Amino acid sequence: MNELKQSITDKLNSHEETQRQLAYIQKAGEYVRKLEQELGHKPTCCVTTFGCQMNARDSEKLSGILERAGYELIEDEDADFVIYNTCTVRDNANQRVYGRLGHLNSLKKKNPHKKIALCGCMMQEPSVIEKIRQSYRFVDLIFGTHNIYKFAELLVNMFEADGMVIDIWQDTDQIVEDLPVERKYPFKSGINIMFGCNNFCSYCIVPYVRGRERSRSPRDIIREIESLVADGVVEVMLLGQNVNSYGKNLEEPMTFAQLLREIEKIQGLKRIRFMTSHPKDLSDELIQVMKESTKICRHLHLPLQSGSSRILNAMNRRYTKEQYLALAEKIRREIPDISITTDIIVGFPGEEPADVDETIDVIQKVQYDNAFTFIYSKRTGTPAAAMENQVPEEVVKEGFDRVLKVVQDTARERVSRLQGQTMEALVEEVNEQDASLLTGRLSNNTIVHFKGDKKLIGQIVPVYLKECHGFYYLGEAVK
Repeated sequence: MNELKQSITDKLNSHEETQRQLAYIQKAGEYVRKLEQELGHKPTCCVTTFGCQMNARDSEKLSGILERAGYELIEDEDADFVIYNTCTVRDNANQRVYGRLGHLNSLKKKNPHKKIALCGCMMQEPSVIEKIRQSYRFVDLIFGTHNIYKFAELLVNMFEADGMVIDIWQDTDQIVEDLPVERKYPFKSGINIMFGCNNFCSYCIVPYVRGRERSRSPRDIIREIESLVADGVVEVMLLGQNVNSYGKNLEEPMTFAQLLREIEKIQGLKRIRFMTSHPKDLSDELIQVMKESTKICRHLHLPLQSGSSRILNAMNRRYTKEQYLALAEKIRREIPDISITTDIIVGFPGEEPADVDETIDVIQKVQYDNAFTFIYSKRTGTPAAAMENQVPEEVVKEGFDRVLKVVQDTARERVSRLQGQTMEALVEEVNEQDASLLTGRLSNNTIVHFKGDKKLIGQIVPVYLKECHGFYYLGEAVK
């Protein structure tokens, strides 16, 4: 009974907060209209996203609020308002932001009305905030991951403040999703089903900047997807740091597999994707749901990180090499046409050439369709950063090159197995390099380029896979 009361209270609080933020959007709109009179043109804004698909979804929310407030969205950092939605998974992501801030400063000196905002995971690091305070005083607004739904309110604060506005929260259990969104694609969309992470892998900063796991209500998720489908969406990507642990903190616990079954019932929805899956939580129930589904795409992203059980233990991944291989074998056996992709880290503290050999052994046995291979990035505040046995750069580079070559060789072979088949592709856009071609995505996430009318964008069409070019195909539309 107490849980039910808490659920009702949470919904009332969320509705109340939504109304507050909609009122702030109106107030921000008044400031934008005044700015338009001063500038002599409609103020422009540019939202630049670094990092994962959850960040991309957050950027769509930022864009939706900005557009509702009266800004014109453009893709040029010469805009009147520039927002960087940052990532902090690897140090080079931080360095890219610092480098580009220097360029923004020079643009701001030419445009006294220009505003600059920073948000996202990088802003949840105290050392980053201190560095920006000291070295980048021209930044107008800084906020983090927990209070992104307050963006309209923060916009108003920015217009009313004399100096830098900083609004960073360490944690929240508030979920507010009923605010304007400007989607990049009209026919597909990301859906946040949960936030945060409880895993605390020893190399990862995410639990510290995104907070603990919080699952959205299944009713709210389904209602949002139904609304998107009514607006023309045919494919959704369910997003969470670890979707396999969805539902554990709900007042009425529901597994991720059960959620998928409910989503599959939505009429008009053609495709369902999700990421990311932690191997330790991937259940037989989920494998069965994927096997039986006609809508869940034949693609599973299953991060390995390392093939060495010793290193996996140091990473706090909570599975062994043998357990991972058994899981991958079970998935392949139950769903033979599935594409498996992965993440691999090379150079974790204490890693030796023999550990890299173990990783290569897993790659050869699983036969990934693609792998995102990274050099270990030391993140201050994580247990791994304090480990004494950091691997020398030249040793890391040698191991990374070995892993990358095996990944590329095995992936090319896996992808090429489809040559000569006709498969359905969701047409996503006109090809960026060749305007005579369209670019589509197969259910298994493989890209195919083919000639066709741009009116096909947003539709699922049969395509003959004529030529394999490593990780993509050149194909022909089947009439």
